[in-house]
Amino acid sequence: MKVLVIGGGGREHALAWKLNGCARVTRVYVAPGNGGTALDEQFINVPITDVQALRQWAQTEGISLTVVGPEGPLAAGVVDEFRNHGMRIFGATKAAAQLESSKAFSKAFMARHGIPTAEFDTFSDPVAAHAYVEKMGAPIVVKADGLAAGKGVVVAQTLAEAHEAIDFMLLDNTLGVSHNEGGARVVIEEFLAGEEASFIVLCDGKNVIPLATSQDHKRLLDGDQGPNTGGMGAYSPAPVVTADVHARAMREIILPTIKGMEKDGITYTGFLYAGLMIDAKGKPKTLEFNCRLGDPETQPLMMRLKSDLFEVLWAATEPGPHGKLDQISLDWDRRIALGVVVAAHGYPMTPRKGDAITGLPKATDDAVVFHAGTVKEGDVVSTSGGRVLCVTVLADNVKLAQQHAYEVTRGIHFDGMQYRRDIGFRAVKG
Repeated sequence: MKVLVIGGGGREHALAWKLNGCARVTRVYVAPGNGGTALDEQFINVPITDVQALRQWAQTEGISLTVVGPEGPLAAGVVDEFRNHGMRIFGATKAAAQLESSKAFSKAFMARHGIPTAEFDTFSDPVAAHAYVEKMGAPIVVKADGLAAGKGVVVAQTLAEAHEAIDFMLLDNTLGVSHNEGGARVVIEEFLAGEEASFIVLCDGKNVIPLATSQDHKRLLDGDQGPNTGGMGAYSPAPVVTADVHARAMREIILPTIKGMEKDGITYTGFLYAGLMIDAKGKPKTLEFNCRLGDPETQPLMMRLKSDLFEVLWAATEPGPHGKLDQISLDWDRRIALGVVVAAHGYPMTPRKGDAITGLPKATDDAVVFHAGTVKEGDVVSTSGGRVLCVTVLADNVKLAQQHAYEVTRGIHFDGMQYRRDIGFRAVKG
């Protein structure tokens, strides 16, 4: 069976790596891929990003199964395009992907279906947005309505930060947000206190299977300081997601979302990621939805997953009104998986490209360096994006995982590289 992974980041490298080890998979293609997938002869990079051209290529090549990594192709309707031509693909349709591609759609959906989330309002007029912030006070959260590669959220601790965020989201578009119809909008919502966790499930249109729990580190600097990023590291499992929190998240957030989409005439398939804020009493609220696996959470999750990923996705894409995920159970490595993101100079606002990377180690059973923002030219692998690598390891506990991950990371070099030194600290505190 030939498999296609759509995307070019660390999440897609991890998916390709996992699928490559599956019994029935003969070849893994990655479109467009990155320097890491180019470096590994087990993968073939396909330099196509246009949705229709990619579908045509996949048909010609005889691809048996496609899995979509990033949000952009989902929002562009890649799942609809493949399915309309009778091809098996795992991901959310364009209509379902609005849960991620439009913060305004997502918040209105949650309000309509009684899914716990922060109080909010939506604005396209800067004057009205500024007035709302003055009325509500700080801390307060400002979110760009559109796709912003994980960076379109500002948790403003002061009114000045909130006003600045409104201006650069509505007027300057510094983050390069891909706006939805109607132009620039922001969602402004109450600040929720607590601990964040990533709650990710697979859905085949009816049946839902949760993945192992995970937690990522959004802030650039140690101790959760500095600006928000797309994620500076992650680990699995996440102790904050207790059995009770897990049950509540499924009962109060995940299942009502799948059923709510169905009530709205949308069948949900693909990965569903709920970013949770868990308060001191263990009550989860929804910070956001993503219609895909998290990045960098995917890298530790794929390291821990013992089940055959191809068979899981094959069952999920079984033709019919829905798939056969009810016949699947997932098996997880008991060990801790932890990933440290190595970012480029200037990340997150002005990442530098073109720095040569040296010291990349060969993968082992318990340590893999997944590539994200890299490109291979000749024998040289260089930086090509903000988040460059994710050094991911397995170990018996969090402290050992930290030691191993940072030992590997210290052997890698490129000019200006930056990374946090405390990934996983919440699991070892106290």
